[in-house]
Amino acid sequence: MNTPPNRMASIRDRLGSALTSPERFLWGATARVCLGHVSSGTSLGGRVGELAGRSVLIVTRDQFAAALALIELDGIARRLIVCTPDLPSEHLPAVVAKAGVDAIVSDDDRGHDGLGVPLRVLCNGTVTPAEETPVTSCRTEWVLLTSGTTGAPKMLVHTFASLTAAINSGQEGRDGQERRDGQQGRDGQEGPERQKLQGADVVWGTFYDIRRYGGLQIFLRAVLGRGSFVLSGAGEALGEYLVRLGAHGATHVSGTPSHWRRALMSPEAGAIAPSYIRLSGEIADQGILNALRSFYPQATIAHAFASTEAGVGFEVHDGLEGFPASMVGAPGDVQINVADGSLRIRSARNAVRYAGEEHSTLTDAEGFVDTGDIVERRGDRYYFLGRRNGIINVGGLKVYPEEVEAAINRHPAVRMSMVRSRRSPITGSLVSADVVLKAEPSASGTIADFTREILQICHDSLAPHKIPATIRFVPALEIAEAGKLARHA
Repeated sequence: MNTPPNRMASIRDRLGSALTSPERFLWGATARVCLGHVSSGTSLGGRVGELAGRSVLIVTRDQFAAALALIELDGIARRLIVCTPDLPSEHLPAVVAKAGVDAIVSDDDRGHDGLGVPLRVLCNGTVTPAEETPVTSCRTEWVLLTSGTTGAPKMLVHTFASLTAAINSGQEGRDGQERRDGQQGRDGQEGPERQKLQGADVVWGTFYDIRRYGGLQIFLRAVLGRGSFVLSGAGEALGEYLVRLGAHGATHVSGTPSHWRRALMSPEAGAIAPSYIRLSGEIADQGILNALRSFYPQATIAHAFASTEAGVGFEVHDGLEGFPASMVGAPGDVQINVADGSLRIRSARNAVRYAGEEHSTLTDAEGFVDTGDIVERRGDRYYFLGRRNGIINVGGLKVYPEEVEAAINRHPAVRMSMVRSRRSPITGSLVSADVVLKAEPSASGTIADFTREILQICHDSLAPHKIPATIRFVPALEIAEAGKLARHA
């Protein structure tokens, strides 16, 4: 399929040019569509011409409908604002105002009367044949919402080029040269893995929602590659999604470390047998990497650093937490630096700017995005400690909850943990930990043994002020909509 002379390349154009046999599909919880039909059909009732050149808010209940709308509108709409499913309705007016929204695409008839948006179009989640309508193409801006825990989300502007830079490069080495010696590339991606990512038999799945940066990256990898994609449904239970992934033969599955910890706790964890597992969005500690290697021995296991602001920074395949110190300061398409302990990234994958915030600065004077992720060098490797804004202050000393969790999660009986602050009249705060075990203890004395063993691990690897004052064993931990531990202030 060739791009018409009056059209710029878009997802649909690239989708059409990549079609091969066998057929490729998007599978939702209750519907499916052949990608060949998507490239030439419509999910918008033939009304795409009305949306040309507009700033379009995509606000759907189900991500399957959102996926179809995004494919159809890229290269047509002037701007696509991808609304996360958990965005509180009270924040919608600010989103509409900042992004200059003049059209809404939704998959239901819920009212948006108070928003003052003149055009509304229904995306019904099905694809029907459509006559080709001449429309003026444009370079679509993509506006993604951050997943902040409190307050209004920030709105990050990406271009199609910034969203697909890592995909187009095949995640090759950061100097653009693919490694052919079978060793880890400088951003962690191996040459053979690139071939697997682009094979016609690849079936992608993700625990992320595609309306967030992490999920959108996987969606674009599937659609722009030569594979298929299995989407989770609105409100679908994790176990049900795992079964569907297995039924469709998912080969490549991604999610946050918390997503994967929950998956390993599910009785349906064995329903999938992926050849490639990817973690991102949270610190991938050695505990979860080891657990995944043990449960899915056939899989290549990678952990990536990526954020909505910085884009995809790098990917690591050596099975170890952290990343090689050789990445810092090395030349290449992605440049990594550390200043005052904070990881900084500069590349064509960075977001362009904040939407509607002309005075907010995304990058520093050198063009680096300060990620706010604190790292520490130990020998020839950097390790993630935690987020700069998540510190627990214990008598004036800093504690990063994630660093303590990584120590706790090394215990072989621990599935996951969350560290929080507990008030203290002497030090102001103390460290408290909630711990989920892999299995129910067989005897009451076992809890005391586990507590003692976990504390010993902490004593062996952490400074005294970082050791939990209390450890509580709980059946589960709350996971936020973004797939991360819900760290309430």
